[in-house]
Amino acid sequence: MSQFLKLGFLASRNGSSARAILGAIEAGSLNAEPRLVVSNNRTAPVLEFAAARAVPTLCIPTQSDPEAADGALRDALQAAGVELVVLSGYLRQLGPQTLARYRGRVLNIHPGPLPDFGGHGMYGRRVHEAVIAAGVAESGACIHLVDEEYDRGPVVARRAVEVRPDDTAETLEARVTALEPGFFVETLQRIADGRLKLPA
Repeated sequence: MSQFLKLGFLASRNGSSARAILGAIEAGSLNAEPRLVVSNNRTAPVLEFAAARAVPTLCIPTQSDPEAADGALRDALQAAGVELVVLSGYLRQLGPQTLARYRGRVLNIHPGPLPDFGGHGMYGRRVHEAVIAAGVAESGACIHLVDEEYDRGPVVARRAVEVRPDDTAETLEARVTALEPGFFVETLQRIADGRLKLPA
């Protein structure tokens, strides 16, 4: 039995996964409702993208008072009726108030195998550089639940990408980045359909 997911999005810049998910909702290929897009950056292009689609947006700066920002974020998501939070390049660690309210209901996508290639400072090209340096045969994207530690929450879906002998960090990054948005949409639809159950 499919349900409509009530989604909130957190993004610091372009929010490529958020854009793909909003596009899939618009096209009718994802059973979800976008309730709110939040950024910690006033000039994040994702805010304009969402507003053009009549999705409510909000900027909550986090640097000057992280504790107050955490409470404001929790309250804003709750007031918008958000049930599942999607991180789309959100470059801040979530605070305890938001995590307590949405425990087990915050999803992030990581551009490499977890837990081996995650942790503080492991994002973007650094992940692909580490994968190449380790000489592993396979990389890929992991969608995982977010908790208090960077990239340590349970993985709920994986999509493998072969590491080719001639790969550089740039070429591997390009292939992983290309699959991430569609993989996120597909995973959310599996959750909506009940084919993928998040841990209780």
